[in-house]
Amino acid sequence: MRLLEGKRALVTGGSRGIGFAIALEFVREGAEVAIADYASDETNAEAVARLQEAGCGKAFALRGDVSDPAFAKEAAAEIKNVFGGCDILVNNAGVTADGLILRMKPEDFDRVLRVNLNGAFYMLKEFSALMLKQRSGRIINMSSVSGVNGNPGQANYSSSKAGLIGLTKSAAKEFGSRGVTVNAIAPGFINTPMTQQLNEKQIESGLAQIPLGRMGEPEDIAPLAAFLASDRASYITGQVVRVDGGIIM
Repeated sequence: MRLLEGKRALVTGGSRGIGFAIALEFVREGAEVAIADYASDETNAEAVARLQEAGCGKAFALRGDVSDPAFAKEAAAEIKNVFGGCDILVNNAGVTADGLILRMKPEDFDRVLRVNLNGAFYMLKEFSALMLKQRSGRIINMSSVSGVNGNPGQANYSSSKAGLIGLTKSAAKEFGSRGVTVNAIAPGFINTPMTQQLNEKQIESGLAQIPLGRMGEPEDIAPLAAFLASDRASYITGQVVRVDGGIIM
């Protein structure tokens, strides 16, 4: 039997990068998966087609901005309508707007917090209501090593990812008695559309800090997400698991 046979999942930011790798891994492990993403209709459609090819007949995409609480309500209602409920939520949607603190525009700080942290809260709030009623569920928040250790030039991003860790631990304590676990994954330097925007010097600097000597791939994150989403992880909650090639020890 596959790890997630019969489970129903939503992955935010699921059309590309880590989010899509997780969605695809979930499908391969037997889950029905929907994605929520602000990407273009074309990008979302391509991701859905690939999920369907992998065996998810009911795969679909919701296009919207997770920083809008109304979108979270819409997503929860649509998942309930199509899948009949939800067993797994992955809060992966995120943005960056890097800059030194003294030069950072307030709107850039606010936007990153709204998407990365507020958006996760809105989704968690709506989807946990479904899970608490069925007395089971798995919520995975995508944090970052930047949220664990901080990172120069990323005060907004690091703050949002650190906030996700606090949200994870608080929700885990609130939801545990109803069989709902909440955990966070903290990726390190991963090869995604986000990191592909870095210049050669930034990439070299990042690689120099990694004992394994390479950048991670989205596929390095996906198996852990599948495990945490499965029944095998039923006694793991409130944890932050780093997948970073040893950059933090």
